[in-house]
Amino acid sequence: MNDTPVKQQNTAAYYGQAVASFAIALGAVSLGVLRLEADAWVRAFLAIAVLYLTTSAFTLAKVIRDRQEAGQIVSRVDQARLEKLLAEYDPFNAKS
Repeated sequence: MNDTPVKQQNTAAYYGQAVASFAIALGAVSLGVLRLEADAWVRAFLAIAVLYLTTSAFTLAKVIRDRQEAGQIVSRVDQARLEKLLAEYDPFNAKS
């Protein structure tokens, strides 16, 4: 009954691909906003929107990760309590 979950680790290649993909996407959007043939206030508005979207995405990812980790901790505590109860229970020594 001791199912210890294996902590998943991302490979260096996966991490590098994620960082590169983010950098390329952010750079492409930034370049597009800068080269856009529009007034400066329109480009500034789009730049602020990209910045807000980026920070919101990071915050959402952190919240999802934190919620998942909290769920795993609660599950481990419940599992430990159950194992303790089962270890202490002796059906042949039950008092009626």
